[in-house]
Amino acid sequence: MRTVTIVGASLSGLYAARELRAQGFDGRLVIVGEEPHRPYDRPPLSKDFLTGLADEEHLALTDADETADLDAEWLLGVRARGLDTRGRTVLLGDGRTLATDGVVIATGAAARRLPGDSFAGVHTLRTLDDARALRADLTQGPRRVVVIGGGFIGAETASSCARLGHAVTVVEAAPLPLLPQLGARMAAVCAALHRRGGVELVAGTGVAGLRGTGTVTGVDLTDGRTLPADVVVVGIGAAPNTAWLTGSTLALRDGVLCDDGCVTALPHVVAVGDVARVGGTRAEHWTSATEQPRVAVTNLLAGRTRDSVRTVPYFWSDQYGTRIQFAGRHRDGDTVQVTESEISGGLPGETGFLARYERDGRTVAVLGVDRPRAFMQARRALQREERQRVEPAVL
Repeated sequence: MRTVTIVGASLSGLYAARELRAQGFDGRLVIVGEEPHRPYDRPPLSKDFLTGLADEEHLALTDADETADLDAEWLLGVRARGLDTRGRTVLLGDGRTLATDGVVIATGAAARRLPGDSFAGVHTLRTLDDARALRADLTQGPRRVVVIGGGFIGAETASSCARLGHAVTVVEAAPLPLLPQLGARMAAVCAALHRRGGVELVAGTGVAGLRGTGTVTGVDLTDGRTLPADVVVVGIGAAPNTAWLTGSTLALRDGVLCDDGCVTALPHVVAVGDVARVGGTRAEHWTSATEQPRVAVTNLLAGRTRDSVRTVPYFWSDQYGTRIQFAGRHRDGDTVQVTESEISGGLPGETGFLARYERDGRTVAVLGVDRPRAFMQARRALQREERQRVEPAVL
């Protein structure tokens, strides 16, 4: 393999580039990025960057020394528009084509938007440019902010806006925020965090539309109410960036379909990060984006699937001065037990708490709220159990 092209100058794309060099690939390495920026860290966008505690330099994931060591050709501000799998070429939006022996798809996902007319003052928060625009709006004096969606991005953004002194309302269509991820009992704790943080939570109702003339002035709800708004943040999830692959021979279904080793139906094409559906699951988490590239690159260079991703899903979120950490796989019907500290009045106790999700007599997931040491011990135990479950016994 003489040339490898990474499509997506993302976190997972950068980790793939590092792995290629670490695993001995010394050929031509090309990194294509639709954004004009070199890889940066996205989690701080809704937190420290939005509140002004971190600047753009703190977001950078590479420095000049590492960039030189990678010895890659960076094509930034250029969109990929197609992949000719038979001819082994990547087609670029500016008309160029890149001949390549191997491809790493790392194009991530794009924020979902509300249908209908767009207004000034309406934002998504997925990219650095998104965060710049929202931060600029929030510096125009006290704002009435409506956050649509109570997921992680929505909750973190609401927390940051409240910290900046704005009047914030979160609208969540489900009965509780983070209900699919945490289950009803623990989602109720997250709802209480909003209220403790001075944020109004409107749950169990949807958004009918936005109103305004040029600039947004309100959010119409499906229950007939209208919430006044100067700023609206839409946090209703993300869709994998696969449109550029339409017409290729790759299987696409809410992401690029891969086996357990991040390999597509073509051994010279692998996918990692938010765009990859690995072994039937697409995970939009920082840990997936950093752990999948090692396996994907191993298999790409081998020309076949030699290794599989065996990590336990893990994510974290910082909201209202509270750190929420979760590892494992939750399903409806799991039994949830608080095993350390307590929940008092619907809120975490002074020392947080640790909760375990149990199914068929075994722990399948753990949730830590302001309990980092205990959580990490429980997470490591889950990881050991996962390895024992999937690795064959050595005779």
